[in-house]
Amino acid sequence: MKFSVFQMSRKGGRQNNEDRMGYCYTRDSGLFVLADGMGGHPEGEVAAQMALQIVAESFQREAKPKVRDLSGFLSSAALAAHHALVCYASDKAMLDTPRTTIVALVVQGNNATWVHCGDSRLYLVRGGQLLARTADHSFLEQRRGSVSPLAYANRNILYTCLGSPTQPVLEATGPVPLHQGDKLLLCSDGLWDSVRESDIVEQLSQHSVSKAIPNLVELALHNAGPRSDNVSAIALEWETPDAFESKRNISTEDIPDGEFASTFQDWALGALEDELDDATIERSIAEINEVIRRSAARKSSL
Repeated sequence: MKFSVFQMSRKGGRQNNEDRMGYCYTRDSGLFVLADGMGGHPEGEVAAQMALQIVAESFQREAKPKVRDLSGFLSSAALAAHHALVCYASDKAMLDTPRTTIVALVVQGNNATWVHCGDSRLYLVRGGQLLARTADHSFLEQRRGSVSPLAYANRNILYTCLGSPTQPVLEATGPVPLHQGDKLLLCSDGLWDSVRESDIVEQLSQHSVSKAIPNLVELALHNAGPRSDNVSAIALEWETPDAFESKRNISTEDIPDGEFASTFQDWALGALEDELDDATIERSIAEINEVIRRSAARKSSL
């Protein structure tokens, strides 16, 4: 596999950043996850972090180096995260459960498969057009096209999420064949709620992901003003040409069987700062490339 990837998060006007995201991959499979801990419930950052870690750990167990049943894996991993949150709240005798949305993507064999729960979104852009977008599990999305004041008053109310008292609704999509140059964006509602869909498509169509994501994040913060929600996004371009943004190209060809690379460690609980800046992402890519180099060196010495 070969792709370019970029991720960015800003705290906005909130006291804490409750968004979490990251990616990891083997030679033949890549996982990209974003979770948005829900305000109005306790420990949203814990919920998002637990979801991130459990899905990542499930991927690392299943991808050997491919995942056999992608839709089944993604749904099972998200459901495992949900059960872990319920157990966490029970063990701590909490009156309410930490909750989070999630969107998780696996790219494998020139195909993309994803699952989502809540209102964190995935966008797929190809040739300047929006090819696919997840449908929010919200009151407003159920009544898309309605102009009733009640629908807009309840636009941010979700009817499902991870950690809720009822079984979550997990909506899986794919496999969707990918073409060279396809852009896939995972983002929290702090981004899409403050930026027009046309702007998202335009930025992803006209720029590399390393330029489009900062542009969109800053635009969301500007539009939302001082009361901005956390704004987080991770995007990738599939089969990036060699001459395009070469410093951010990732090739998995040299990863041996049984090895994987990951950036999830940058989102260790309690270690997240106000923003995941360019230097942090550059360091993550450098660390990944070093893992690949060491793995290849060990393999060649055998």
